[in-house]
Amino acid sequence: MKIVNILILCFLTVVGFGQQVEKSTYKDVLLKGATLVTVTNGTIEGDLLISDGKIAKIGRALEAGEAEVMDCSGKFVYPGMIDGGTQLGLGEVGSISLTQDSDEIGDYTPHMQALTAVNPNSVAIPVTRVNGVTTVISSPTGDLFPGTAALINLHGYTPDQMYAGFKAVVMNFPSTGKRGRRDRRSEEDIKKDSDKALKKLKEFWQQAEVYAKINDGSYNPQLSAVLPIINDEAPLIVNVNKKSDILAAIKWSQEKEINVIFSGVADGWRVADSLTKYDIPVIAGPVLSIPSRNSDRYDAAYTNVAKMVKAGVKVCLRTNDTENVRNLPFHAGFAAAYGLGVEEALKTVTINPAEIFGVDDQLGSLTEGKVANLFVSTGDPFETKTQIEHLFIEGWNVPIESRQTLLYDEFLERDPGADNKK
Repeated sequence: MKIVNILILCFLTVVGFGQQVEKSTYKDVLLKGATLVTVTNGTIEGDLLISDGKIAKIGRALEAGEAEVMDCSGKFVYPGMIDGGTQLGLGEVGSISLTQDSDEIGDYTPHMQALTAVNPNSVAIPVTRVNGVTTVISSPTGDLFPGTAALINLHGYTPDQMYAGFKAVVMNFPSTGKRGRRDRRSEEDIKKDSDKALKKLKEFWQQAEVYAKINDGSYNPQLSAVLPIINDEAPLIVNVNKKSDILAAIKWSQEKEINVIFSGVADGWRVADSLTKYDIPVIAGPVLSIPSRNSDRYDAAYTNVAKMVKAGVKVCLRTNDTENVRNLPFHAGFAAAYGLGVEEALKTVTINPAEIFGVDDQLGSLTEGKVANLFVSTGDPFETKTQIEHLFIEGWNVPIESRQTLLYDEFLERDPGADNKK
């Protein structure tokens, strides 16, 4: 009984600190006298009106009408940042398997929807928001075809409320490299595993192509999930990193005549010309990483994005994380410092992912008519000293609170404990 009571107490503690104390509010708001970093139309000194969840008007000396006026003098307004690849909402405690819901059993599960598994009450979501990240791709992990990723806004009571208009099947392209520094397989074993995976891919895709041609009304969930890709109605997100694998994935996608988005792409700088030639957009990252080869420079991961962008590749960033998606602006900051520059780095977490995911008519910049996903800050969001003071998602004014801020406030000026009382 004592153990049960302890577990209940721990659960209530996590829930208590994990939830917002304040509620989000939904009303018309006029952001007055700010520096508006629009991303696509330069920087504007002026006002921004949020109405009915949209950016209703941008200009100077706007009339508030019935809108609440928020004085933003000396502050900056940015579009909300977008992370192109996470497991946010799909996992809570890494050491407890029951809280992990990103990986399904089986090689072929493209029909498994990450959106249905997203936990809107995940403690990591408000932790992520306080750094200005408003939208992420929540992506499955696993074998060859682990499932279907979804773009979500980080506010809502249900996954459907969070859905931001983009889904795509994910494929882990067969790798000819080691799976990590702890991979002890021999070169021979690596080749055998790669050949086996390529054979599986070939067989599955042949089945899917036959299924698409027959179209007799029968239903196979695995094969039906990839029909939009075969019919050129949706792209395929391909996780691939090694140079030889990237080139093989390019060749495979060209032979199959399908649209692809490459993700990871650690060796992208080595094959940037090929990525540009075939107009393949890239979700790069994590930037805060170590070199993939012992022979690489220490800054290989930091400079990868800049080299691809310089070659003409459309790039957005991913953290490929669950708990630390909040660090997205610092991934962008490192890319900026290592050759990309602040302006281009900002695009990789705003308008570029919006364009890659086909939602640039709604997200990615401060533009009249777009969804009001934005934040007010004291400065450059890539600088660690910058504070995010206000955050809006689909027009909702979301409190800048998380488990960490609540704990900070709780213990900053705590009263003496019982043992210290006289």
